[in-house]
Amino acid sequence: MKRVLMMAAALTVAAPVFAQNAAVVNGKAIPSSRVDQFVNLLTKQGQPDSPQLREQIREELINREIFLQEADKRGIAKQPDVQTELDLTRQSVLIRGLFNDFLAKNPVTDQEIQAEYDRVKGAQGDNEYQARHILVETEAQARDIIAQLKKGAKFEELAKQSKDPGSASNGGSLDWAPAATYVKPFADALASLNKGQTTENPVQTQFGWHVIRLDDVRPVQFPSVEQLRPQIEESLRQAKLRDFQNSLREKAKIQ
Repeated sequence: MKRVLMMAAALTVAAPVFAQNAAVVNGKAIPSSRVDQFVNLLTKQGQPDSPQLREQIREELINREIFLQEADKRGIAKQPDVQTELDLTRQSVLIRGLFNDFLAKNPVTDQEIQAEYDRVKGAQGDNEYQARHILVETEAQARDIIAQLKKGAKFEELAKQSKDPGSASNGGSLDWAPAATYVKPFADALASLNKGQTTENPVQTQFGWHVIRLDDVRPVQFPSVEQLRPQIEESLRQAKLRDFQNSLREKAKIQ
């Protein structure tokens, strides 16, 4: 009877210890917290937490522990190529940790997001334009097209000779876009036109010579700050990280 009571007491003491471990492999404990860490990683990627998932993770951790113990027995970690790989992996983990720590301590603020949104929106201008163009190699060709248009030729027909394959088959149409979308000479010419007007003179850009017609104008239809928040936040995070990396590089003594 005394022996049975002693065994029961031992099991009572041991139960909380085993509860803290997912498994014990050859005397080496695998903490339950390690299973939780893997579950957290996978649920962040969209997998639902479930008993089946936890059991799969537990089995994977058991296999890893078995293989690691065998690698230790065989002295695998002392092999030069393995040591090099371990060192590179350690570097990668520490660098990633450094960057994550910096970003956690220097988060993007709502004020920064709003300021960047205002900057991007302002750069777009107040209007967007529905335009057509005909792109040719020489100024003489462009002037000849303008002369034909003045005689009554249809812009859409002449656009078939355009060097721009994206618009040539569509009557020269460039669809709706803010002026800032285009290179400066083109944007300036477009902004100077009235609705329905064609450029009196060819417009030169690095692509060639353009004849431009403005079909319509409307206020810019710009997404709200909340719609663009994820992209803006990530862009600002990357900019902060680049500045941090550059500052460390500048302070480093490199010989």
